[in-house]
Amino acid sequence: MPEHGDLRDRFHGGVDQLRNDIARLGASVIELIPRVTEILLQQDLEGAEYVLQGDDEIDARSIQIEERALTMLALQAPMAGDLRQVAAVLKLAPEIERSADLCCNLCKAARRIYGHSLDPKLRGGIQRMSDQAHQEYKEAIEAYLANDAVRAAALRDMDDYLDDLHRQFIAQIFESHAAGTIDLQVAVQLAVVARFFERLGDHAVNISHRVIYISTGWLPQHDAAKRLLDRQDDAATVGDQGGS
Repeated sequence: MPEHGDLRDRFHGGVDQLRNDIARLGASVIELIPRVTEILLQQDLEGAEYVLQGDDEIDARSIQIEERALTMLALQAPMAGDLRQVAAVLKLAPEIERSADLCCNLCKAARRIYGHSLDPKLRGGIQRMSDQAHQEYKEAIEAYLANDAVRAAALRDMDDYLDDLHRQFIAQIFESHAAGTIDLQVAVQLAVVARFFERLGDHAVNISHRVIYISTGWLPQHDAAKRLLDRQDDAATVGDQGGS
């Protein structure tokens, strides 16, 4: 019968494997972001199809990681930091999988705008959003690997810049449409494209929240819940005073 120490060693080995698998899954998205941006700008239909066909593999890897994490929770009953490590995987795997879906959506958008030229300002805006989303995602995964809560906390400010780029690009779409350089169909598709990049940044921020949770046991959602409870307590106090 295995010794307790052997079981713990095996468990920690399993946790390390989960972390490595999450990092590799995240690396797939880090690689995809500039790739699908080039596909979009070059209107590369063959490249778009290749990325879309590869999405099933990412989905399968995500599911396998989640299943292993659930098995570890059920059989090992981890505590404290170990519990947070494994529980975080159940959030991170689908978060990354949805990010890969956004990359696929960018490929589908490339199909829809095929044959329509984009002026340099629009192309530049797409590239800047892509570069920022790529940087955020890379930073989030590296913070996860390093278990660096301070580094993860910086993602919020980085994402504010991507939000600004998103707003600037939407304004540029309106200008280009008003000038007659793009038709309404292309304008709508480009607005959707901008939203996809903005959502990639949001997913990077969500990953950073999990890094903070692993390190400290605290999530930003806890702050919102506390504010709600405080407001409810204040309202109840006012009600009690009014009824007295």
